[in-house]
Amino acid sequence: MKFDIITIFPELFNDFTNQSLIARAIKKKLISVKAYQLRKWTTDNHKTVDDRPYGGGPGLVMKVEPIFKAVMALKKRQEISDKRQGKKSKSKVILLSPRGEKFDQAMAKKFSKLDQLIFICGRYEGVDERVADNIADEVVSVGDFVLNGGEVGAMVIMEAVSRLIPGFMHDADSASKDDHAQYTKPEVFEPKKGKKWQVPKVLLSGDHTKIKAWRDTHR
Repeated sequence: MKFDIITIFPELFNDFTNQSLIARAIKKKLISVKAYQLRKWTTDNHKTVDDRPYGGGPGLVMKVEPIFKAVMALKKRQEISDKRQGKKSKSKVILLSPRGEKFDQAMAKKFSKLDQLIFICGRYEGVDERVADNIADEVVSVGDFVLNGGEVGAMVIMEAVSRLIPGFMHDADSASKDDHAQYTKPEVFEPKKGKKWQVPKVLLSGDHTKIKAWRDTHR
């Protein structure tokens, strides 16, 4: 799985790719994560990626031209790689936007079947709407809130998708089983005198049928 990110802040992904399971998966070549500087695809001396919105309004809007060139270059690179391997490219271009379809586990599963995800990370007041209309395959939101840009949202999606790739998790079942209440030692915790927080007795019973039923009702 190739995660290609188009951004004006590629350095934000340095720590993300160097930590924990993501770093291990990159080392094992289960995934690759590459952040590309959008300004590379500009043509003016100032490497301009934004401009004033038509019709007036505050702030700046990210331009369609460099984004188009960046996406085409990354898709072409993937097509050449896949052609050498004798297979057809399975790729999607994702625009991160608070106006997009809400990201969920079903979407993560769908994305995990692909070979490449290209993320377009907006900044400023947004992205020229022609990107959503003509370049992105899907416009995706990670929640009902507004972030400074799409980079954090891209990390959320990459982590959720990566967990579903075979070999990423030590325990394959762990990829989809973090959605119920969990407890560990001690059996009884006393935060203060006379106050006890106890583990539900059913989890100590050894009765796997009852334990499963309990977990199914505590998601």
